[in-house]
Amino acid sequence: MNSINKNNKKGFTIIEVVLVLAIAGLIFLMVFLALPALQRSQRDTQRKNDASRLRAAVTDYTSNNRGKLPWTGTTLERDFISKYITTNNTTTFNDPSTNSPYSVEVVDPVSGPKSPTATGQMKVSNQAKCGTDGAITTGSGIAVSVKTENGVANCVEG
Repeated sequence: MNSINKNNKKGFTIIEVVLVLAIAGLIFLMVFLALPALQRSQRDTQRKNDASRLRAAVTDYTSNNRGKLPWTGTTLERDFISKYITTNNTTTFNDPSTNSPYSVEVVDPVSGPKSPTATGQMKVSNQAKCGTDGAITTGSGIAVSVKTENGVANCVEG
């Protein structure tokens, strides 16, 4: 006798399939919402590293040139970045958002705290230190400040 058991069906119900798709959709949504913040954080980390590289390059330059600074007034020496930061054409010194070179401005901290006003901009000074808000203030070392995408200036000194 061939007896068919109606309670022994195999497969998924439509409700189970919709539930699994909804959960997968929520997971993808959370990933796509978190991705831009992660990318922004990575670009800000790159800016902070580039500010540290600039400060180290200025220190190296002054050591190699008997204390002379790589700028006169508010302008960097023409070949300073190519000789001390982007050596051997293996590294770049570009803002990670636009991939264009940083705008580096030499500032005098005596006239008041100096902080970058836009991303892609760095301010550097001698006889300076970092203030609590990331601005360059009067001090005794070399300070470099860069503005991050979250609007905060990050300063490194040495």
